[in-house]
Amino acid sequence: MPDHTCIAGKGAAIRFENLDTDQIIPKQFLRGIDKAGLADGILYDHRFDATGAPRPGFVLNRPEYASTSILVGGANFGCGSSREHAVWGLQQFGIRAVIAPSFGEIFSSNAMNNRLLLVMLPREVIEQLMNDVDADSGNTISIDVEAMRVRTPSGDHNFELSARHRRMFIEGLDMIGMSLQQRGEIERFIEQYWTAFPWTANVARRTRDRLGAT
Repeated sequence: MPDHTCIAGKGAAIRFENLDTDQIIPKQFLRGIDKAGLADGILYDHRFDATGAPRPGFVLNRPEYASTSILVGGANFGCGSSREHAVWGLQQFGIRAVIAPSFGEIFSSNAMNNRLLLVMLPREVIEQLMNDVDADSGNTISIDVEAMRVRTPSGDHNFELSARHRRMFIEGLDMIGMSLQQRGEIERFIEQYWTAFPWTANVARRTRDRLGAT
């Protein structure tokens, strides 16, 4: 199946409930004006101690989990502030999907609109999956977006996905790409609106021209 229809890879258990976006990417990594370098801050205080030395016991610092692409997390994953950087940083770090019992609402919206797949499974299934990936770093998790089914070492499980988000993943679109599919309708609306209210057309450009702005 296409890469964006089936996400398969190594899983790692992040055994924290209520892992908020401040922990996913701390504030000191949000000083830039673009998305560059966000991977360095992912789970920083869990990955490194106060001196900046790696914590060898943390799962994502262990060599056998170096290529992890799927996180298995606790309930309310991604709660807290609305920073979209948490999603961008996880993607830069190589994470393509997160499986958990539940997610913070804003994080969920940010993730799915950027095509970071979030899968909700029952708590008992999550616990078993965490045990599986802890027991064997070679275990592979496969997420079939089209069939909405997760294949794990201990069994297969169905999950739910909205029709809009399922389509975005299957067609390889983010939120901007999804919106641009309606470009014809958008342009027709603009033309009709400007015909009815001509004084609203290109206000920003006309203002810049009047002020001599470049």
